[in-house]
Amino acid sequence: MFHRLTPGLVLRSPWRPYFPRRGERVLVLQAPQVFPPSHPTTRLCLQLLAATLTEHPGAPVLDVGCGSGILALAAAALGAPFCVGVDLSSQAVQVSRDNARRNGLERQVPVVQGSTEAIKGSFPLIMANLPLPVQLAKAAELSRLAAPGAALILSGFKDTQEEELLTLYRKMGWSRRRRATQDEWVIEMPPEGSFTWVAWRLVR
Repeated sequence: MFHRLTPGLVLRSPWRPYFPRRGERVLVLQAPQVFPPSHPTTRLCLQLLAATLTEHPGAPVLDVGCGSGILALAAAALGAPFCVGVDLSSQAVQVSRDNARRNGLERQVPVVQGSTEAIKGSFPLIMANLPLPVQLAKAAELSRLAAPGAALILSGFKDTQEEELLTLYRKMGWSRRRRATQDEWVIEMPPEGSFTWVAWRLVR
């Protein structure tokens, strides 16, 4: 994996050699997870994250289902002062913590094993790159954790799956401000009936 998120920030896998330019920051990430760094949904979330932090610099971040920690670590590298990662998987938590230590971000990016129900407080920016059934189950919980004027960055679903989730969020007072898509070409038609992954930024 090699991904230039901004002119000054590159994300790469440990096996991908790269010599950074002067003033450039490189995050080295290992991620054997459901939505790895190279997955379209991860890249869509990173795209929306970079744009959101430009508009709202200094916002603390919550990354739900953090996996490798890539979104929280990218947020920290882009200037977010405090980025909490949470995941049910002990393996994901360990990988996230290892990645945070590898990049010198362990104090800025604490990672918690468990459910969001154990988290108190609220966050101006919440990210969740999760499969549709989990997104549907977590909508009320993510709304609970959102600070006034917060933004949600959501992905992990196809364009054929959007309507139900968007209807649910609209009932809770959210509106969609940005929508990004990326196609993933595979040999056979996916069960969702689409090749197109989607990410949103919602505000309330």
